[in-house]
Amino acid sequence: MVLQADQGLLTTSSPRVLVTTAVPVERDAVARAFAGPVREEPLPALPGAALHRLPGPPAVDLIAAGVGPALAAATTASALTSAALGGAPYDLVVSAGIAGGFAPHAPVGSLVVADEITAADLGAETGEGFLPVTELGFGTVTHRPPEALVRAIAAAVPARTGTVLTVSTVTGTAARADALRARHPGALAEAMEGFGVAEAAAAHRVPVLEVRAVSNPVGPRDRAAWRIGDALAALTEGFGKLAPVLTSWNPHEP
Repeated sequence: MVLQADQGLLTTSSPRVLVTTAVPVERDAVARAFAGPVREEPLPALPGAALHRLPGPPAVDLIAAGVGPALAAATTASALTSAALGGAPYDLVVSAGIAGGFAPHAPVGSLVVADEITAADLGAETGEGFLPVTELGFGTVTHRPPEALVRAIAAAVPARTGTVLTVSTVTGTAARADALRARHPGALAEAMEGFGVAEAAAAHRVPVLEVRAVSNPVGPRDRAAWRIGDALAALTEGFGKLAPVLTSWNPHEP
């Protein structure tokens, strides 16, 4: 819990949380985990975008930030900036939605909480293989969420913990899936927004999480094997169980 001064007394309140998804159907799946009406408010810094405010605790705002790391980063940064300028900054950012899971560790319908959020294809191809941008001498490729919070959420949901990869091109072949697993042995899932959201959060010095429900296996593209409805239902159920963890979490504790 966050300690706040109120007329000389210390009171407690739950942290303010921004949850970003790629598309509205994911946002709405998260919203269904919370009781009470949703209030929609425009995001002044980004015309056409809107925050969906949920009744707390915890104090949660939802936004469909767009597909891909660049748009997700831009939208998240706008929301963080607006909140900070309004005097009510967020304590935590959560990138949420559906994802592809690496079999057999993250089967369809399971939930994954990232202990590392990694940009899988940010770098350069060379004759000797792929080089991440860090080996080129600049940038970063990985953000690490708060360890204690990851453990608490994974236990409450329950969910698997591991690396969630951010890709700009969704994997569609077995060869690509094998290459990603070879470079990232701890990878459980791939999605398209987490690293962008994490970059925006890091710029504002706000902790970040990534929570994903697995809708399909990573590998050959087979739309008939996708279970988007099941993954969205798992996302709703998972957020219902992690809400108490977020309510009691103190962002000022190590």
